[in-house]
Amino acid sequence: MNRIKPRTLSGFMELLPADQMKMEAFMETLQHTYALYGFTPLDTPVIESAEVLLAKGGGETEKQIYRFQKGDSDLALRFDLTVPLAKYVALNYAKLSFPFRRYQIGKVYRGERAQRGRFREFYQADIDIIGDGALDILNEAEIPSIIYRTFHALGLSKFVIRVNNRRILNGFYAMLGLSAQSGEIMRTVDKLDKIGAEKVRALLMEDCGVSPADADEILRFIAIGGGSAAVIAALEGYRGRNETFDRGLDELKAVTAYLPEFGVPEENFAVDLTIARGLDYYTGTVYETTLTEHPEIGSVCSGGRYDDLAGYYTDRALPGVGISIGLTRLFYVLQEQGMLSNAIVTAPADVLVIPMTTDLALAVRTATTLRAADIRAQLYTEQKKFRARMTYADRMGFPFVILIGEDEIAREKVTLKDMRSGEQIAVSPQMAAAAVQRALEERKGGAVIQE
Repeated sequence: MNRIKPRTLSGFMELLPADQMKMEAFMETLQHTYALYGFTPLDTPVIESAEVLLAKGGGETEKQIYRFQKGDSDLALRFDLTVPLAKYVALNYAKLSFPFRRYQIGKVYRGERAQRGRFREFYQADIDIIGDGALDILNEAEIPSIIYRTFHALGLSKFVIRVNNRRILNGFYAMLGLSAQSGEIMRTVDKLDKIGAEKVRALLMEDCGVSPADADEILRFIAIGGGSAAVIAALEGYRGRNETFDRGLDELKAVTAYLPEFGVPEENFAVDLTIARGLDYYTGTVYETTLTEHPEIGSVCSGGRYDDLAGYYTDRALPGVGISIGLTRLFYVLQEQGMLSNAIVTAPADVLVIPMTTDLALAVRTATTLRAADIRAQLYTEQKKFRARMTYADRMGFPFVILIGEDEIAREKVTLKDMRSGEQIAVSPQMAAAAVQRALEERKGGAVIQE
């Protein structure tokens, strides 16, 4: 038999068990936080009709999509979670209640060139709020508070949620007579952090057809800074010249006014006129979140307001606002930076029960008692030497080990060993369960990330 060399495809990530446990803790933190805000879980199919997925696509999307035939069916793997959500809401409109708030953590697929920190298969963690005909601005103000709470729950405090409004930008470019080029201009300005102001100025003139004077005016406008209040005060100087601009400014003022009530500190929030997001379907507030001490990572959470979520699937107006975390990429970068906490229990169970005799009855009863108390317990019944058994327990990171030999069986007790302190006590299985519960309660609550 010819053996095949085992390998993982480029752009696909497989984790060892301990790291997978950290990834699961990552996801559980997100799920818990999203649930606090009334978001319901959703899981859409990985495979969809290519016609459905490409309704909003074309261009780069069509180049990157994994597409294949199965019989007469033209199928594709989802490349994000937003387009499947659009289909889902349009399909189930009559059965849903609005506003519809959902979170989804799932794998998506993009056939782009695999490189460091960029994957072809990766998890996205999305939340979206969908309205029926209208969606109040308060929803756009709530999104930064969800980002703030999520990142704090993960263990991050040094980050900034940067916010802008596409209507402000559209209105400003209309003032300059550049409405036709506005989308291309925004995509160019979005590159400012990566290529610098001089190269952006050159691209505005060469690729977008902007005059030197207008290019300078654009760069002056997006450079307005000095804190959220100062930026808004400067924007007030443009009021009255364009209706779209005025509406965007009112929305931006409303979002920033609510943030203190939502508990978002000023140091974690900034109005940034360079933020546009590259996707054309954003129509209002847009968000990007960056880690202040790791700007090289780029945006770790982004999104915005859109007014035509399901326009390709229904004639109903279904406006929405949402954000997405590229979970696999963020996990990879944090792991590379050594920022994933080692305090997370990565063992498959809380207690390893090791019988030291051929009489397994007490060991089985003990494991059953632990599980009845909602404690994860694993039985180790391999016929190996004591040292090999304890090496296994140590390498797997079990917080506790229960040893059961002839003396324990005779006394109907077990020896409970705390693997962290080395302390061990002889107690009944019920008392062992209670002691483990107390210890786990004291140790829980550790963050996934350590800054």
